[in-house]
Amino acid sequence: MKFLILGYTPSSSWDASTADAPTEDALAAFAAYQEFEAELRASGEFVSTEGLGHPAVSTTVRKTDGTIVMTDGPFVELKEVLASFAVIDVSGLERAKDIVARMVEMLGEPMEIRPIMGDDFA
Repeated sequence: MKFLILGYTPSSSWDASTADAPTEDALAAFAAYQEFEAELRASGEFVSTEGLGHPAVSTTVRKTDGTIVMTDGPFVELKEVLASFAVIDVSGLERAKDIVARMVEMLGEPMEIRPIMGDDFA
């Protein structure tokens, strides 16, 4: 069963002027995560993972009054922003919870587990 893991970070951690220069803490967390990812690859449970770009360079696309409208950046003040995602393929929700608990322990930031419906979606 596949699960989407959404990683969140405090919006105060995002500074558009330094988005291309990760902090030492961020680099250390990334190194720890890479070691953990290697475990998931070895067990066959890893599918993919990616960090996301800075919220200041995001684009929102909406349908408003029958017209498609594109706007730059986020417009609401957020306490946390979506920073990354990963996809795992595991035996079930309990295993996904075990994996994500380790990730949260390692990285210290909240994560959300969402099932990927795929062929199970009816």
